[in-house]
Amino acid sequence: MTRLIVAAGGGGDAVAAAMLHAALYGNEDHAVILTYAWDRLLIDPVPGPRGPDNFTGLHPLTPAVRAVPAEARPIAPAGSTLPRLAAELPHTLALIDPRHGVEGITHQLEELVEHLSPESIDLLDVGGDILARGDEPTLKSPLADAITLAASCQVNAPIRLLVAGPGLDGELPLDDLRSTLGPLVHTFTAKDVESISSMLEWHPSEATGMLAATARGVRGTCEMRDAGLPVPLTDEAPTVHEVDLDEALHRNQLARAILTTATLDEAEAHSRNICGHSEIDYERNKALWLKEQRPTKLDADSVLAQLDQFETEARGRGVTHTTFRHLTEVLNLDGSQRDELRRLLINSRGDQHAAPLWSLHP
Repeated sequence: MTRLIVAAGGGGDAVAAAMLHAALYGNEDHAVILTYAWDRLLIDPVPGPRGPDNFTGLHPLTPAVRAVPAEARPIAPAGSTLPRLAAELPHTLALIDPRHGVEGITHQLEELVEHLSPESIDLLDVGGDILARGDEPTLKSPLADAITLAASCQVNAPIRLLVAGPGLDGELPLDDLRSTLGPLVHTFTAKDVESISSMLEWHPSEATGMLAATARGVRGTCEMRDAGLPVPLTDEAPTVHEVDLDEALHRNQLARAILTTATLDEAEAHSRNICGHSEIDYERNKALWLKEQRPTKLDADSVLAQLDQFETEARGRGVTHTTFRHLTEVLNLDGSQRDELRRLLINSRGDQHAAPLWSLHP
Protein backbone atom coordinates (compact mmCIF):
# COMPACT_ATOMS: atom_id res chain seq x y z
CA MET A 1 0.00 0.00 0.00
CA THR A 2 1.05 3.59 -0.65
CA ARG A 3 0.27 6.65 1.45
CA LEU A 4 0.36 10.11 -0.12
CA ILE A 5 1.35 12.98 2.18
CA VAL A 6 1.39 16.54 0.86
CA ALA A 7 3.83 18.75 2.78
CA ALA A 8 1.81 21.96 2.67
CA GLY A 9 4.60 24.48 3.23
CA GLY A 10 7.64 22.59 2.01
CA GLY A 11 10.92 22.68 3.92
CA GLY A 12 10.50 21.07 7.31
CA ASP A 13 6.96 19.90 6.55
CA ALA A 14 8.51 17.09 4.50
CA VAL A 15 10.55 15.97 7.52
CA ALA A 16 7.44 16.17 9.70
CA ALA A 17 5.58 14.12 7.09
CA ALA A 18 8.08 11.29 7.58
CA MET A 19 7.60 11.47 11.35
CA LEU A 20 3.82 11.50 10.89
CA HIS A 21 3.99 8.44 8.64
CA ALA A 22 6.04 6.50 11.18
CA ALA A 23 3.68 7.47 14.00
CA LEU A 24 0.38 6.77 12.23
CA TYR A 25 1.22 4.04 9.76
CA GLY A 26 4.40 2.40 11.05
CA ASN A 27 6.41 0.32 8.63
CA GLU A 28 3.41 -1.22 6.89
CA ASP A 29 3.30 1.19 3.96
CA HIS A 30 5.45 3.23 1.63
CA ALA A 31 4.86 6.97 1.43
CA VAL A 32 5.10 9.42 -1.41
CA ILE A 33 5.74 12.86 0.10
CA LEU A 34 4.80 15.66 -2.30
CA THR A 35 6.73 18.75 -1.28
CA TYR A 36 8.12 22.07 -2.44
CA ALA A 37 11.82 22.62 -2.98
CA TRP A 38 11.60 25.88 -1.04
CA ASP A 39 14.38 26.29 1.48
CA ARG A 40 15.53 29.23 3.55
CA LEU A 41 18.15 31.49 2.01
CA LEU A 42 20.86 29.93 4.18
CA ILE A 43 20.36 26.76 2.07
CA ASP A 44 19.09 28.20 -1.21
CA PRO A 45 20.28 31.74 -1.97
CA VAL A 46 17.76 32.06 -4.83
CA PRO A 47 14.40 33.49 -3.65
CA GLY A 48 11.22 31.47 -4.09
CA PRO A 49 10.60 27.77 -4.82
CA ARG A 50 12.56 25.65 -7.26
CA GLY A 51 11.00 23.85 -10.21
CA PRO A 52 12.11 20.74 -12.13
CA ASP A 53 14.35 22.85 -14.39
CA ASN A 54 16.44 23.76 -11.35
CA PHE A 55 17.59 20.14 -10.83
CA THR A 56 19.50 17.43 -12.58
CA GLY A 57 18.75 13.76 -12.02
CA LEU A 58 14.99 13.90 -11.38
CA HIS A 59 12.90 10.84 -12.23
CA PRO A 60 9.40 10.95 -13.80
CA LEU A 61 6.58 9.63 -11.60
CA THR A 62 3.80 10.87 -13.88
CA PRO A 63 3.87 13.21 -16.89
CA ALA A 64 3.57 16.22 -14.57
CA VAL A 65 5.35 14.98 -11.41
CA ARG A 66 9.05 14.36 -10.85
CA ALA A 67 10.61 12.37 -8.02
CA VAL A 68 13.70 13.73 -6.29
CA PRO A 69 16.14 10.83 -5.71
CA ALA A 70 19.29 10.99 -3.63
CA GLU A 71 21.45 11.47 -6.72
CA ALA A 72 19.51 14.55 -7.88
CA ARG A 73 21.36 17.86 -7.62
CA PRO A 74 20.18 21.47 -7.64
CA ILE A 75 21.71 23.56 -10.41
CA ALA A 76 23.90 26.35 -9.00
CA PRO A 77 23.33 28.87 -7.61
CA ALA A 78 20.17 27.15 -6.35
CA GLY A 79 20.33 24.90 -3.31
CA SER A 80 18.00 22.25 -1.89
CA THR A 81 17.73 19.90 1.08
CA LEU A 82 15.59 17.42 -0.86
CA PRO A 83 18.32 15.16 -2.31
CA ARG A 84 19.86 14.67 1.13
CA LEU A 85 16.42 13.98 2.61
CA ALA A 86 15.82 11.46 -0.16
CA ALA A 87 19.03 9.69 0.82
CA GLU A 88 17.93 9.37 4.45
CA LEU A 89 14.22 8.69 4.10
CA PRO A 90 12.65 5.33 3.16
CA HIS A 91 10.02 7.21 1.15
CA THR A 92 9.71 8.80 -2.28
CA LEU A 93 9.99 12.58 -2.43
CA ALA A 94 7.96 14.15 -5.24
CA LEU A 95 8.41 17.75 -6.30
CA ILE A 96 5.60 20.30 -6.20
CA ASP A 97 5.99 22.50 -9.28
CA PRO A 98 4.28 25.83 -8.52
CA ARG A 99 5.16 27.54 -11.80
CA HIS A 100 1.66 26.96 -13.17
CA GLY A 101 -0.13 28.15 -10.07
CA VAL A 102 -2.92 26.30 -8.31
CA GLU A 103 -4.21 24.83 -11.56
CA GLY A 104 -0.85 23.16 -12.17
CA ILE A 105 -0.59 21.69 -8.67
CA THR A 106 -4.19 20.46 -8.83
CA HIS A 107 -3.23 18.62 -12.02
CA GLN A 108 -0.16 17.16 -10.34
CA LEU A 109 -2.22 15.89 -7.42
CA GLU A 110 -4.83 14.37 -9.74
CA GLU A 111 -2.13 12.53 -11.69
CA LEU A 112 -0.54 11.20 -8.50
CA VAL A 113 -3.87 9.98 -7.14
CA GLU A 114 -4.65 8.19 -10.39
CA HIS A 115 -1.15 6.71 -10.62
CA LEU A 116 -0.74 5.65 -6.99
CA SER A 117 -4.29 4.82 -5.89
CA PRO A 118 -3.08 5.73 -2.39
CA GLU A 119 -4.51 4.14 0.72
CA SER A 120 -4.79 7.63 2.23
CA ILE A 121 -4.01 11.26 1.41
CA ASP A 122 -2.91 13.66 4.13
CA LEU A 123 -2.25 17.38 3.70
CA LEU A 124 0.15 18.28 6.51
CA ASP A 125 1.02 21.72 7.83
CA VAL A 126 3.34 22.33 10.77
CA GLY A 127 2.36 25.38 12.76
CA GLY A 128 -1.09 26.10 11.39
CA ASP A 129 -0.56 29.12 9.13
CA ILE A 130 -2.57 27.21 6.52
CA LEU A 131 -5.56 28.39 8.62
CA ALA A 132 -4.64 32.07 8.36
CA ARG A 133 -7.33 34.51 7.29
CA GLY A 134 -4.66 36.69 5.68
CA ASP A 135 -4.90 39.82 7.82
CA GLU A 136 -3.00 38.59 10.88
CA PRO A 137 -0.10 40.94 11.78
CA THR A 138 2.16 37.99 12.66
CA LEU A 139 1.60 36.16 9.36
CA LYS A 140 4.86 35.94 7.40
CA SER A 141 4.60 33.15 4.81
CA PRO A 142 1.02 32.49 3.67
CA LEU A 143 1.60 31.74 0.00
CA ALA A 144 2.94 28.17 -0.08
CA ASP A 145 0.29 26.82 2.28
CA ALA A 146 -2.52 28.69 0.52
CA ILE A 147 -1.50 27.22 -2.83
CA THR A 148 -1.48 23.61 -1.61
CA LEU A 149 -4.74 24.13 0.28
CA ALA A 150 -6.45 25.59 -2.80
CA ALA A 151 -5.22 22.72 -4.98
CA SER A 152 -6.17 20.01 -2.48
CA CYS A 153 -9.73 21.32 -2.24
CA GLN A 154 -10.23 20.78 -5.98
CA VAL A 155 -9.08 17.16 -6.17
CA ASN A 156 -11.80 14.53 -6.45
CA ALA A 157 -10.42 12.35 -3.68
CA PRO A 158 -10.72 12.28 0.13
CA ILE A 159 -7.92 14.44 1.56
CA ARG A 160 -7.44 14.85 5.30
CA LEU A 161 -5.99 18.17 6.49
CA LEU A 162 -3.70 17.75 9.50
CA VAL A 163 -2.12 20.54 11.54
CA ALA A 164 0.87 19.47 13.63
CA GLY A 165 2.49 21.61 16.29
CA PRO A 166 -0.15 24.36 16.35
CA GLY A 167 1.54 27.73 16.85
CA LEU A 168 5.09 26.44 16.41
CA ASP A 169 5.83 28.35 13.21
CA GLY A 170 5.56 31.68 15.03
CA GLU A 171 2.94 32.92 12.57
CA LEU A 172 -0.39 32.38 14.31
CA PRO A 173 -0.68 32.18 18.11
CA LEU A 174 -2.12 28.95 19.49
CA ASP A 175 -5.00 30.89 21.06
CA ASP A 176 -6.06 32.04 17.58
CA LEU A 177 -5.93 28.50 16.22
CA ARG A 178 -7.47 26.52 19.04
CA SER A 179 -11.11 27.09 18.05
CA THR A 180 -10.43 25.90 14.48
CA LEU A 181 -8.64 22.68 15.40
CA GLY A 182 -10.66 19.51 15.06
CA PRO A 183 -10.19 16.09 16.67
CA LEU A 184 -6.84 15.12 18.15
CA VAL A 185 -5.24 12.58 15.82
CA HIS A 186 -1.95 11.97 17.62
CA THR A 187 0.45 13.36 20.19
CA PHE A 188 4.06 12.90 19.14
CA THR A 189 6.43 11.23 21.61
CA ALA A 190 10.18 10.77 21.81
CA LYS A 191 9.76 7.38 20.14
CA ASP A 192 8.15 9.01 17.10
CA VAL A 193 11.15 11.33 16.71
CA GLU A 194 13.53 8.39 16.28
CA SER A 195 12.56 8.04 12.63
CA ILE A 196 13.87 11.55 11.79
CA SER A 197 16.53 12.04 14.47
CA SER A 198 19.44 11.95 12.00
CA MET A 199 17.80 14.64 9.86
CA LEU A 200 17.34 16.94 12.85
CA GLU A 201 21.12 17.09 13.15
CA TRP A 202 21.42 19.07 9.90
CA HIS A 203 18.02 20.19 8.57
CA PRO A 204 17.43 23.90 9.27
CA SER A 205 13.64 23.77 9.80
CA GLU A 206 12.79 25.58 13.03
CA ALA A 207 9.10 24.63 13.33
CA THR A 208 9.73 20.92 12.78
CA GLY A 209 12.74 21.14 15.09
CA MET A 210 10.56 22.57 17.85
CA LEU A 211 7.90 19.93 17.11
CA ALA A 212 10.50 17.21 17.65
CA ALA A 213 11.92 18.91 20.75
CA THR A 214 8.51 19.18 22.40
CA ALA A 215 7.83 15.53 21.54
CA ARG A 216 11.01 14.80 23.50
CA GLY A 217 9.64 16.75 26.46
CA VAL A 218 11.26 20.17 26.03
CA ARG A 219 9.12 22.99 27.50
CA GLY A 220 9.60 26.75 27.79
CA THR A 221 9.79 29.60 25.28
CA CYS A 222 11.87 29.35 22.10
CA GLU A 223 13.15 32.37 20.18
CA MET A 224 13.26 31.74 16.43
CA ARG A 225 13.82 33.28 12.98
CA ASP A 226 15.80 36.40 12.20
CA ALA A 227 13.24 38.54 14.04
CA GLY A 228 13.55 36.55 17.26
CA LEU A 229 9.90 35.54 17.53
CA PRO A 230 9.00 33.95 20.91
CA VAL A 231 7.17 30.63 20.58
CA PRO A 232 5.70 28.78 23.60
CA LEU A 233 6.77 25.15 23.94
CA THR A 234 3.75 23.66 25.71
CA ASP A 235 2.05 20.31 26.17
CA GLU A 236 -0.14 21.17 23.16
CA ALA A 237 2.86 21.73 20.90
CA PRO A 238 3.52 18.08 19.90
CA THR A 239 -0.10 17.40 18.95
CA VAL A 240 -1.65 16.67 15.55
CA HIS A 241 -5.22 17.75 14.85
CA GLU A 242 -7.53 17.14 11.94
CA VAL A 243 -9.17 20.22 10.41
CA ASP A 244 -12.10 20.23 8.02
CA LEU A 245 -10.69 20.97 4.57
CA ASP A 246 -13.65 23.04 3.39
CA GLU A 247 -13.68 25.08 6.60
CA ALA A 248 -9.98 25.80 6.15
CA LEU A 249 -10.64 27.04 2.61
CA HIS A 250 -13.52 29.20 3.82
CA ARG A 251 -11.26 30.74 6.46
CA ASN A 252 -8.24 31.25 4.17
CA GLN A 253 -9.06 34.27 1.99
CA LEU A 254 -5.86 33.95 -0.06
CA ALA A 255 -6.51 30.28 -0.89
CA ARG A 256 -9.99 31.15 -2.15
CA ALA A 257 -8.66 33.98 -4.30
CA ILE A 258 -6.04 31.85 -6.08
CA LEU A 259 -8.17 28.80 -6.92
CA THR A 260 -7.96 29.42 -10.67
CA THR A 261 -4.45 30.87 -10.92
CA ALA A 262 -2.29 29.49 -13.72
CA THR A 263 1.06 31.00 -12.69
CA LEU A 264 3.00 31.55 -9.49
CA ASP A 265 3.30 35.25 -10.30
CA GLU A 266 -0.47 35.50 -10.41
CA ALA A 267 -0.79 33.81 -6.99
CA GLU A 268 1.91 36.06 -5.58
CA ALA A 269 0.04 39.16 -6.76
CA HIS A 270 -3.02 38.01 -4.81
CA SER A 271 -0.85 37.55 -1.72
CA ARG A 272 0.34 41.14 -1.95
CA ASN A 273 -3.23 42.36 -2.38
CA ILE A 274 -4.83 40.30 0.39
CA CYS A 275 -2.03 39.89 2.94
CA GLY A 276 -0.10 43.05 2.12
CA HIS A 277 3.06 41.12 1.29
CA SER A 278 4.57 38.07 -0.36
CA GLU A 279 7.20 35.87 1.25
CA ILE A 280 9.02 35.75 -2.07
CA ASP A 281 9.34 39.55 -2.00
CA TYR A 282 10.75 39.22 1.51
CA GLU A 283 13.27 36.68 0.28
CA ARG A 284 14.20 38.90 -2.68
CA ASN A 285 14.85 41.85 -0.38
CA LYS A 286 16.79 39.79 2.13
CA ALA A 287 18.88 38.17 -0.61
CA LEU A 288 19.94 41.63 -1.78
CA TRP A 289 20.74 42.64 1.79
CA LEU A 290 22.79 39.50 2.39
CA LYS A 291 24.90 40.19 -0.71
CA GLU A 292 25.96 43.49 0.85
CA GLN A 293 26.92 42.01 4.21
CA ARG A 294 30.36 40.89 5.24
CA PRO A 295 29.84 37.93 7.56
CA THR A 296 31.87 37.79 10.73
CA LYS A 297 34.61 35.19 10.70
CA LEU A 298 33.80 32.43 13.14
CA ASP A 299 36.27 33.01 15.97
CA ALA A 300 35.52 30.66 18.87
CA ASP A 301 36.37 33.07 21.72
CA SER A 302 34.44 35.93 20.14
CA VAL A 303 31.43 33.74 19.35
CA LEU A 304 31.21 32.37 22.89
CA ALA A 305 31.50 35.86 24.37
CA GLN A 306 28.69 37.11 22.10
CA LEU A 307 26.67 34.04 23.00
CA ASP A 308 27.00 34.81 26.71
CA GLN A 309 25.69 38.34 26.12
CA PHE A 310 22.80 37.10 23.97
CA GLU A 311 21.81 34.45 26.52
CA THR A 312 21.78 36.97 29.37
CA GLU A 313 19.56 39.36 27.40
CA ALA A 314 17.30 36.57 26.12
CA ARG A 315 16.75 35.12 29.61
CA GLY A 316 15.68 38.61 30.65
CA ARG A 317 12.97 38.34 27.99
CA GLY A 318 11.80 35.02 29.42
CA VAL A 319 13.41 32.92 26.67
CA THR A 320 14.51 29.38 27.60
CA HIS A 321 15.57 28.00 24.20
CA THR A 322 16.53 29.11 20.72
CA THR A 323 17.27 27.59 17.33
CA PHE A 324 20.65 27.35 15.65
CA ARG A 325 19.26 29.36 12.76
CA HIS A 326 18.40 32.21 15.13
CA LEU A 327 21.84 32.00 16.76
CA THR A 328 23.45 32.20 13.33
CA GLU A 329 21.55 35.42 12.65
CA VAL A 330 22.18 36.88 16.13
CA LEU A 331 25.91 36.27 15.91
CA ASN A 332 26.05 37.87 12.43
CA LEU A 333 27.31 34.69 10.79
CA ASP A 334 26.67 33.50 7.26
CA GLY A 335 24.15 30.71 6.73
CA SER A 336 26.96 28.49 5.49
CA GLN A 337 28.53 28.78 8.97
CA ARG A 338 25.49 27.35 10.75
CA ASP A 339 26.87 23.81 10.93
CA GLU A 340 30.28 25.06 12.06
CA LEU A 341 28.60 27.12 14.80
CA ARG A 342 26.53 24.15 15.87
CA ARG A 343 29.61 21.93 16.20
CA LEU A 344 31.47 24.59 18.16
CA LEU A 345 28.66 25.07 20.66
CA ILE A 346 27.94 21.37 21.14
CA ASN A 347 31.65 20.59 21.59
CA SER A 348 32.17 23.42 24.07
CA ARG A 349 28.83 23.47 25.90
CA GLY A 350 27.14 20.22 25.01
CA ASP A 351 25.00 20.19 28.16
CA GLN A 352 22.96 23.03 26.63
CA HIS A 353 22.03 21.01 23.53
CA ALA A 354 18.32 20.20 23.94
CA ALA A 355 18.32 18.51 20.54
CA PRO A 356 17.66 20.00 18.11
CA LEU A 357 17.33 23.27 20.07
CA TRP A 358 19.81 25.23 22.17
CA SER A 359 18.96 25.66 25.85
CA LEU A 360 19.70 28.95 27.62
CA HIS A 361 20.84 27.81 31.05
CA PRO A 362 19.97 30.15 33.93
